[in-house]
Amino acid sequence: MNARSARRAAAAVAAATALVSLSACGDSDPAPVANGRVSVAGVEIAKDQALHDMLPERIRKAGKVRVATDVPYPPFEMYVKEGETALTGLDYDLGQALGGKLGVAFAFAPQKFDGIVPAIQAGRFDAAMSAMTDNKERQQVVDFVDYSQSGSGILVGDGNPSGIGTLDDLCGRKVAVQAATNQLDLLKSHQDACAKAGRGKIDVQTFPKDSDAQLALRSGKVVAQVLTKPAAGWVAKTADAGKAFDLVEDPAAPGGYRASPNGIAISKQLPELTDAVQKALQALIDDGTLTKIYDKYGVASIAVKTATKNAAVD
Repeated sequence: MNARSARRAAAAVAAATALVSLSACGDSDPAPVANGRVSVAGVEIAKDQALHDMLPERIRKAGKVRVATDVPYPPFEMYVKEGETALTGLDYDLGQALGGKLGVAFAFAPQKFDGIVPAIQAGRFDAAMSAMTDNKERQQVVDFVDYSQSGSGILVGDGNPSGIGTLDDLCGRKVAVQAATNQLDLLKSHQDACAKAGRGKIDVQTFPKDSDAQLALRSGKVVAQVLTKPAAGWVAKTADAGKAFDLVEDPAAPGGYRASPNGIAISKQLPELTDAVQKALQALIDDGTLTKIYDKYGVASIAVKTATKNAAVD
């Protein structure tokens, strides 16, 4: 099961809070600035002519990169308002920042997730930004520029009343998780470590939906919920204006437990685009813009330190 499909159920839960929260975010829909720069997450980004010159001639002439994305999937891709087509989200903001640096538009268009890679192969899109896991199977047909490490995270009540800091702190305690997910597998696999530490097994409470698990956490029936870290960060930031939950940050697992890279998928027919995007991403890392974009969505810790290519861990 790839990371995107494993996290799919979290999207419906976070979507409601996402739509409410975004109405208060002035920079959720980056707009061009008069001097030709773009503004993303409060940062003005100027075109780098050297990077622009690296782009394939077709893209330079068109003035845009055609980007596929599967919406909604908070916090990576969302609609600004329900029923409308304007987009926002971490991937969208990052796309606008990369476009600003490269001097072209990143034109996003919705596409069902399982059809994204075939659509790139067919030439309908140049790239995809859709929280896609970089794995070796996909690398056979697309190249990846990796921009985040995404694994499982721990959501706790506001103020972290039980003092949860790591997976080990869940031993001997009641913990909520959605059924049939990678996060349930993670908790099951950690039971031996709990037993060896003499702390008792995790009392795993499974729920059909993440929203049910969060209700159990709100009511104090469990001390924590384990879900994907991006979803956990977004829920912590948006639920009750950030006053309902906290995200646990384990320094030993900044991207989350069992993290794997998410990448910008790019057509193998456009190697110059891959190289240009990788260098543009590194520039955004070096000047701190990437961290600001991720922090806007409550997940600064999953941002990469170096823009890598095809860094699959499978």
